[in-house]
Amino acid sequence: MNKAQFIAYLAPQFGDSKKEAARAVEVVFDAIVRNISKGEDVMINDFGKFKKVDRPARKGRNPFTGETIQIKASKKVRFLAAKGLKEVISGARKLGPAPTPPAKAAPAKAAKAVKKVGKAKKVSRKPAKKAKKSKRR
Repeated sequence: MNKAQFIAYLAPQFGDSKKEAARAVEVVFDAIVRNISKGEDVMINDFGKFKKVDRPARKGRNPFTGETIQIKASKKVRFLAAKGLKEVISGARKLGPAPTPPAKAAPAKAAKAVKKVGKAKKVSRKPAKKAKKSKRR
């Protein structure tokens, strides 16, 4: 599932508004990225934990030449699945029913239309022009 499919899946929860669903997805992703970049862990119960990890400098090997190279220290993001997610994936626990979209409220009664009093505009009732047929031989 890519981001567009994820938004389309969430749209019914937002009154079939893909725009609102996209905004919600953007806000969630933004919150995760901002907190991880600060060095804070993001823990979502029964889903998992996003964590910033520092990888130290190390020696590696160039696969083409076989020579030893120095790999710089770096920072990575690690996701650790929560126990609840692992149980669902392994089949040890059944996943509950998907949330149903909220029921659509019936539209409120429209206010009575107020009749405008004034001069009526003249409407031209000319016949529509016929398209010319092209003569191709």
